[in-house]
Amino acid sequence: MKRRRGMQKHLRLPAFFLMAAAMLCLTAAGPETEYLEAGIGRGHEIPFEETRVYFEYNSTANDLGVHVFLDAEDWKTLRIVNPRGRAIFHVQGRGGYAKLGMTELFFEGAEPSLEEFPLDKLLALFPEGAYEFMGTTVDGAVLAGTATFTHAVPAGPDVSAVVGPGNSLVIRWNSVAGPAEILPDEEIEIAGYQVIVEEFQVTLPETATRVTVPPEYVASLDPGEYEFEVLAMEAGGNQTITEGSFTIP
Repeated sequence: MKRRRGMQKHLRLPAFFLMAAAMLCLTAAGPETEYLEAGIGRGHEIPFEETRVYFEYNSTANDLGVHVFLDAEDWKTLRIVNPRGRAIFHVQGRGGYAKLGMTELFFEGAEPSLEEFPLDKLLALFPEGAYEFMGTTVDGAVLAGTATFTHAVPAGPDVSAVVGPGNSLVIRWNSVAGPAEILPDEEIEIAGYQVIVEEFQVTLPETATRVTVPPEYVASLDPGEYEFEVLAMEAGGNQTITEGSFTIP
């Protein structure tokens, strides 16, 4: 089977492939007072361009992880504080990153199987609410932002794929209207779907239920079995994967 497990880790959001290298130059930052001294809470903050905290649930593997994405210009330190006021992530750039700063940052928490790590414990570690992002830039400016995290996890779509003549490949799924079975009482609003096949990926609106993979791309695949993923994306940011497979003769 042609399987590249890493593909869905960093293809869902652009320009994050440098994260692993960047983390080699990041170390634990100094005390939290540096943010207070720089002006946090005094009305002089620059907003982050984007901040996100969200669940990714794999309904096929039954694992669940918390992912983070942020974007700001020339930041060198970052702290994330959960709704209970506890710092859960803190980094500081060293060397060239301290002088030039950083921009986008994407990272994933571990994705434990819910058969091994109880769901209630995972939810307790990552409560719903506002997660505060605090940072400083290379010029000494203060960055601040907030991301709202929810436990509204959508159900995984039912998926299928048909390979036909002329290198045709059509992937289908059903419309998702409800929550995942792990959190059945949550209200769900689907914002769209994403389909990933190796290096090919496409994001579609919430009305879509199929996609035709370009035949030129299908023709580039060697014979064998391949896995694909369809992600149901909830309006609050959480997303659920269903895995499927197809065979190139």
